[in-house]
Amino acid sequence: MKTDRRSFLRISSAAGASAMALGTNSIELVAQASRALGSRTPDDVAADESYWRDIQSAFTLDRSLINLNNGNSCPSPTVVHEAYKRYLDYSNQAPVYHRGLIERNIEVVRRRLAAEFGCDAEEMAITRNSSESLQIAQNGLDLAPGDEVLTTEQDYGRMLTTWDQRARRDKLKITKVNFAVPNTGEALFALLEGAITPRTKVLHFCHITNLTGQIFPVQNIARMARARGIITIVDGAHAVAHFPFKLRDLEMDYYGTSLHKWLLAPTGTGFLYVRRDRIAKTWPMQAAPERSENDIRKFEEIGTAPAATKAAINEALAFHQAIGTDRVAARLRYLTLRWANKLKANPNIKIHTGLDQVYGVACVGVKDVPAAQVYDFLWNKYRIITAAISRPEYNGVRVTPNIYTPLEEIDTFVAAMEDLLKNGVPAA
Repeated sequence: MKTDRRSFLRISSAAGASAMALGTNSIELVAQASRALGSRTPDDVAADESYWRDIQSAFTLDRSLINLNNGNSCPSPTVVHEAYKRYLDYSNQAPVYHRGLIERNIEVVRRRLAAEFGCDAEEMAITRNSSESLQIAQNGLDLAPGDEVLTTEQDYGRMLTTWDQRARRDKLKITKVNFAVPNTGEALFALLEGAITPRTKVLHFCHITNLTGQIFPVQNIARMARARGIITIVDGAHAVAHFPFKLRDLEMDYYGTSLHKWLLAPTGTGFLYVRRDRIAKTWPMQAAPERSENDIRKFEEIGTAPAATKAAINEALAFHQAIGTDRVAARLRYLTLRWANKLKANPNIKIHTGLDQVYGVACVGVKDVPAAQVYDFLWNKYRIITAAISRPEYNGVRVTPNIYTPLEEIDTFVAAMEDLLKNGVPAA
């Protein structure tokens, strides 16, 4: 199979490499490179640097810095960004007409996303991000004074703020449990189950946390909650297109995600999954007519908004499918383990993520060095972008590479951390 792939690369090298660099037809070129892999396993492909160079060349990036904060948002492949600009230009010719045409075609986006991620298209609303998706669920539930919402201290800050506001407005009880990291799925299940009381109406938790990449056993928790009549809301901001799963298999009631993270879609794209029997029971964020009560599209009512961002999801999804979620997940795991395995032996290093269940999100701390100082050192001396995570229980920098990240950048991060460990942080 490797010989076949080399043949493909020789045939397409001159035209293919230049076209890929410009983003021209890069989806088909990536698909061809993927087909040439044959039956090789994702773990085998994860270490094939010539294949991933094909993928890397499909992006237009600033290589004067090292972006290891893809957990915030990711650059789109050139073909996706060009499509986004093309849709914007088309809309701008006569917005009232052309934007409307694009908006009607968003049904294609809905169908394709639902097919890829495993749910009925009539259960998926196209939104602007995870926060909007989850707030639709959080604010759309009928809850009474004294009803309890059970969540965790390590859920996303904006979502916790949303529950705190509902508590002030509607006199809800918000219970936030904490947990050590790294942790096991079994322990997290037991923690949440043990915190349920007769007043618990909603269980809100992450599929994978944004802080350390801790993964929760969603299906088991959702089944347990449903048996007790408890509604489940799952924050999937970092899960979709990051590692393989199907929404229908998770069995929760609501699931929100951002597509400008691991799917590589334009900034301002996401989706909300709502279990079919919950649609009519959930109020939309903005008012919708009564006839839309059972229509998933009622959650998309936001007034006039650009259609180009949603339309370009199609190109992002096609690019992702040309690689495959299994290969993406394996590559992200490979990149993370490359730096983590080199650093973990140092007694002054603390990795706050379980390496047996890691993909592209991990958190690493340095003994007696605040996260903010580690962040500043990496940025000021090496121009490496991470994210500082400071909590009472742990602190470190979150490291999130992506499929466009070359090994050289991972090794530069390792060298930078070794520099910090050996020489310390320079005096201000």
